[in-house]
Amino acid sequence: HASHKAQFSCISYPPTLSASPLLPRTALSCEHSPIMNTALPMAPPAKSPLARYRLLSPAASIRVSPLCLGAMNFGDAWVDYMGACNQSTTEGILDFFFEQGGSYRVFRLHLGNFIDTANNYQFGESEQWIGEWMKKRGNREQMVIATKFTTNFAAGPNHPNIMANFTGNGTKSLVTSVNASLRKLQTDYIDLLYVHWWDYSTSIPELMQSLNHLVINGKVLHLGISDTPAWVVSKANEYARNNGLRQFSVYQGRWSAASRDFERDIIPMCKAEGMGICPWGALGGGKFKSEEQRQSADGRQTDYPEIDIKASQALEAIAKRKNTAITSIALAYVMHKTPYVFPIVGGRKVEHLKGNIEALTIQLSDEDIKEIESAVPFDLGFPHNFLWAGGVPDASEKVWLLNTAATFDYVKDKQPITSHKGGE
Repeated sequence: HASHKAQFSCISYPPTLSASPLLPRTALSCEHSPIMNTALPMAPPAKSPLARYRLLSPAASIRVSPLCLGAMNFGDAWVDYMGACNQSTTEGILDFFFEQGGSYRVFRLHLGNFIDTANNYQFGESEQWIGEWMKKRGNREQMVIATKFTTNFAAGPNHPNIMANFTGNGTKSLVTSVNASLRKLQTDYIDLLYVHWWDYSTSIPELMQSLNHLVINGKVLHLGISDTPAWVVSKANEYARNNGLRQFSVYQGRWSAASRDFERDIIPMCKAEGMGICPWGALGGGKFKSEEQRQSADGRQTDYPEIDIKASQALEAIAKRKNTAITSIALAYVMHKTPYVFPIVGGRKVEHLKGNIEALTIQLSDEDIKEIESAVPFDLGFPHNFLWAGGVPDASEKVWLLNTAATFDYVKDKQPITSHKGGE
């Protein structure tokens, strides 16, 4: 036993390297020698919480930055709707998201790698500019690009006469949209393709068979779905599993401290299906503002619903205690609720992105969460509030009616990853 222990106690590198005649025996000792550090250098420590990559979901083995950069702003076509964000500004935001870390030894400290766009954003300029930026930087293989189909991508000033099949969940809409996205993005595959919204007219077999065909042919790696009822997603994934097809592994939809409908059926469905969550609107659609911001000249021009004001007041109180921005607390809130959450953050300025990254360093207590949620009452609705006696338990199996039979112990549900400060 002693000899076996001595034999294996120093193994830390692949056996093929240990047997390699190209490496001297001194390089194979327990200590990381200069030679071994050259052959297999360890990755540098994360200099930013954005550089701590996470598994997208139990059903999608791809690693992404904890925030997803939303690209709906990138373009000139929707300036009246979204505000100005020209190509130079767009590339500045993309560069900051990707390269803010600088360099360390033989590594460049690229940070964010997860970008979300869609076939129709800015009449196609969003995808086009991202594609041009990736070509200039030569970084396509480092990025995880998510785009969507379903919305009419042929709309715009130069639209064709007939656009009937450039929208919806059908096969023709899917194929033409994906081919157009590949051209605009200047790539031969899409990392994550979303169904943008459910059209209530395409059959699940047609949709899942057509999506799987793209996966088989290498045009798409992973599948996601957005703005769709939970029962449709569950039914589609069950069909996919029963027929050996690729299933949906990510859900995207609206979720924030002021809009929690997501928690009724979408989040439980994602947990059951092993799906990641990419919420949009986590910052309240720009309505989460401090009292000072609401009373400013710009703030007085905006109509703030009562629910957003109440949520903002709770978020602001916590932000003051933690000496951070109200938006940082809003992002931290959704990331503290359940695992595999990757909020989509947009903005037309680098300063917006800097503030969003700060959210990754914030730790919220259970009391903080309760304070936020008490500001805006939310009813889970039947049957959840009946089975769980009005609250969400730390173990889904804690149905109160079971306690009429015995006292039970439970395994708690998976918990989200806690925050990190800098490279911790």
